[in-house]
Order: sequence, then structure tokens, then C-alpha cells
Amino acid sequence: MINAVAEWEFQEALILSIPHKNSDWNRYLDEILISYKEFIKAVINYEDVYLIAPDESFYNKFFKNEKRVKFIQIDTNDTWIRDYGGIARKNNHKFEYLNFIFNGWGDKFNSSKDNAVNKILYKKLDKKLIDIDFILEGGSIDFNSKNVMLSTTKCLLNKNRNFKFTKDEIDIFLKDIFNLDKIIWLENGFISGDDTDSHIDILARFIDDNTIAYSSCSDKNDLHFNELKAMEDELKKTGYDLIPLDIAKFNYLDKILYGSYINFCFLNNALIMPTYGVKEDEINLNKLKNHLNIDVVGVDARVFIRENGSLHCSCINLFKDSFSE
Repeated sequence: MINAVAEWEFQEALILSIPHKNSDWNRYLDEILISYKEFIKAVINYEDVYLIAPDESFYNKFFKNEKRVKFIQIDTNDTWIRDYGGIARKNNHKFEYLNFIFNGWGDKFNSSKDNAVNKILYKKLDKKLIDIDFILEGGSIDFNSKNVMLSTTKCLLNKNRNFKFTKDEIDIFLKDIFNLDKIIWLENGFISGDDTDSHIDILARFIDDNTIAYSSCSDKNDLHFNELKAMEDELKKTGYDLIPLDIAKFNYLDKILYGSYINFCFLNNALIMPTYGVKEDEINLNKLKNHLNIDVVGVDARVFIRENGSLHCSCINLFKDSFSE
């Protein structure tokens, strides 16, 4: 029996792709590497971490003697492995990983090295990898454990991905691949600075089988207000419990940036939420703490946002197989 995988299922490790001098991070490489170090330090309180990079310099500098951190040498274009890494599904009691095509978010960026990562990575991890002839990014979909998927029409139906397919054809295809009962298609929602054509992992995510946390905006004069209010109205029709998390707006090096708190990461018995140095950090952290019976930890993601991503974008989950019958 094949099933979709909720990210709160028990994990073997978190996998991160480290920024390097030949990536877009080169202009402020030292700053982002410090941010990655802090993120990893938070993660290893709960589970192991695999680091992939073209060379071992970051690993050797910060984590060579840390037993919970392991290094795998792979060349990459970019750090946002959520979108080019394997997407898990459960086949009976074992996890397998689907290798979809990655085209740099609609051919916006060079992606040849990133699109080749999975063949190397999952062979080294000794995990089953299945090639799927379809363009799909991990950040564009989200599941609960009851075979329900969240996604957006702005991304999955964008002509820069799978232009030959209709919405109905994509709906049927994904339901078959992940054995889904339902796909919730959101037609509204965006956050300024996003290169992904409205990935769901900055807009709305399951935090349990019955609850969706979502990006909201309470300022009627903000450029996001109408779109996020329209998305909220869509979500209210789904029948799920809802938790609004107001987006962050902050000045970083004389530039106005916007941050989503929905780009959080589930770990074993914990959730790590991005923070941005604004009052909404504590408000949203407490909302999640009050709902979840696990640790909820904030990690500063302001440098991540400079390249239009955040914590969830930067990692993928390696799940722990269960062999019980």
C-alpha cells in the first residue's frame, strides 16, 4: 500500500545542501554559513544531519567532530534542496524517494547539477529512488497523514513547468503517484520576493491531520493583504482548523524583505520556525507552541531571505523505516 508522507513522521535525519563560493551566496557567503551553522546546531538536538556540498570546508570548520553530522560530497548549483531533493512516499512499511525533474523553478536559474543530485545522494544513502518524468518541487506540495495534499494552481499549473497537462490531468496523476484521496488547490496567495510562483510551503501547511497554519496579513495597506485574505477565504471552506501566522516585514541592509513563518521544519518531537527579528516572531512562536505537543524552536532566518528562501526550503527529510508488520 502506497501512502503520502506527513513531515512529522519519524525521521532518520535532515539533509541540507550547503552554500558555496560558486553559488548565488558568494556575495555574502560568510554570513549565510554562520546562519546554516546555527540552524544545524538547533537540529542536532533532535536528530542527525547530512550535509552535502562540493567540498568539506564548511563541515571541517564547524562539525567535523560532531557525531550527529555527516558529510556527503556532491556538486550543486543552489542550496534550496527542498525543491530538487527526493520526495518521500511510504510503500507498506518502507520509505521510497521519488526523483522528479527539477528545472530551476520554471527555467529561471541553472539547475543541471541540482537535477543530478538525487542519483548520487540516494545511492550513497542506500535508499530506493524512483525516476518520475514530471516537473515537481518539494516546496510546492504538502501532505497530512490522511492522504490529503495542499498545493497552489499558480505553481503546479504554471506553463513554465508541465505545460502539456491540464489541471484535471495533474490532479489524477498526483493522486495516483501518492495514493491521495484529495488535493486542495489554492488559487490565491503570494509573498513578495518569491521566485517559486507561490510554493505552498510559504503559504499554508498542515501541522497535524486536522489543522492548517497559513500566512496572513492584518495590515489592509500592505501589498499582500488582498491576496492572503482571498487565500484565507479559500482555506475557511476546507473544513480544517486554521491558525493564521502574520507575515514578517523587516528592513535588512536598507531593503524591505518579507518573511513567511510557514517555512518551518518538522523534526523528531520538534518544530523549527524561522524568525526575522520582529514582534511577530514571539506571537507566532507561541501560537504554534500552544497547539503542538512538541518543542517549538525559533531560528533566525533573515540571511536566508536574502536569496528568497527560508529554513524549510533549505532541507529535506530522510525518514526512518519501520519493519513491524
